[in-house]
Amino acid sequence: MGAPPGYRPSAWVHLLHQLPRADFQLRPVPSGFAPQEQEYQQALLLVVALAGLGLGLSLIFIAVYLIRFCCCRHPEPPGAKSLPPGGGCVTWSCIAALLVSCAGIGIGFYGNSETSDGVSQLSSALQHANHTLTAIDHLVLETVERLGEAVRTELTTLEEVLTQRTELVAATRGARRQAEAVAQQLQGLAFWRGVPLSPLQVAEEVSFVEEYRWLAYVLLLLLELLVCLFTLLGLAKQSKWLVIVMTVMSLLVLVLSWGSLGLEAATAVGLSDFCSSPDTYILNLTQEETGLGSDILNYYFLCNQAVSNPFQQRLTLSQRALANIHSQLQGLEREAVPQFPSAQKPLLSLEETMNVTEGNFHQLVALLHCRGLHKDYGAALRGLCEDALEGLLFLLLFSLLSAGALAAALCSLPRAWALFPPRNPSASCSGSHLSEPLFQARLEPVPRLSSFLRCWRRPH
Repeated sequence: MGAPPGYRPSAWVHLLHQLPRADFQLRPVPSGFAPQEQEYQQALLLVVALAGLGLGLSLIFIAVYLIRFCCCRHPEPPGAKSLPPGGGCVTWSCIAALLVSCAGIGIGFYGNSETSDGVSQLSSALQHANHTLTAIDHLVLETVERLGEAVRTELTTLEEVLTQRTELVAATRGARRQAEAVAQQLQGLAFWRGVPLSPLQVAEEVSFVEEYRWLAYVLLLLLELLVCLFTLLGLAKQSKWLVIVMTVMSLLVLVLSWGSLGLEAATAVGLSDFCSSPDTYILNLTQEETGLGSDILNYYFLCNQAVSNPFQQRLTLSQRALANIHSQLQGLEREAVPQFPSAQKPLLSLEETMNVTEGNFHQLVALLHCRGLHKDYGAALRGLCEDALEGLLFLLLFSLLSAGALAAALCSLPRAWALFPPRNPSASCSGSHLSEPLFQARLEPVPRLSSFLRCWRRPH
């Protein structure tokens, strides 16, 4: 099948489309897009389940690591003046993990924006297609009403005026038959009238879902950013309560990251299957929802030389009938007006009606050509299969980085706050000194500058 103009499946589409798929019984599933089939649904759910498995393994690893840390930690001798071996590395590894998470957040914001742009392009293409279909229906209705009014009024009046000339009455009735034939042919051009599926409604539903999806990801990104920033603040200030709260929040964000990872992976796989060969699925779905003939749908979705215009015969007959009406009206104007001056007014009104009808007819010919709607179809596919899929892959990378970085941070944070020196509530700048920051390898007092820093810092 012919691809829409400007759209070619990308390398990511081909790569994701080639990935193996299996149902719950681990039986192979074809990679063709078939969301209505149970096996295909199970294949996508299995992708989500893999993310759930990753979450479970992460939690088990974190739990085993922390249990080992708590149970196997050697007691520190009283009055120790230095950090235990590896204490500085623990803190810096936690900071590195949080910085990686912050980098992933930046990637997530970019991916969220790209996905939103792609969906917006899809929505705009649907709205433009709806405008074209509405314009066709409006032009057909307006033209048919004008021709009907001309048949009921001007041509009837003209017959009454020309009753004394039989040949002129016959010419008038011939013009009437031609006008009725044109109206009948034009009514068959409004192929979308009465169709229950509205592109505008689909565009509104897509925009509604996208608005909440975009907002949900923004809230997730902001939540993770705040967790990272407050965790870094807690490490810098050596605030044990703040680090503990952020550890719990990091666990929550870790669960959300793995959940979003599963949804993004399943969506990316399904979208790649759709984008690898969209014409077949769209044709079948549109025919099922609208009841339109395959000749009309093939003409607009494929738009190539192998598919003929299904309205060409109607357009040709209408054009011939309009030309015949014009020639008959010109003949009546030459023959009837000199003998029947009262026939001039209805003839002028008929000529005006025919001029408007011809203008509408030429607009209909342009609107009914497959180029316009096929261009909208291509724009919709580019928005969905290029921008939206690219943004989805960036969101997938964000979730992956976030899950890995937060897992590493959750392993390091309990060890980091265990290294915080105890606080003395009665300490003040004029009395006992505060502990040195964790970032120093040894707690050796530095004259003057160290005392100034101790006085400047306030205890929590």
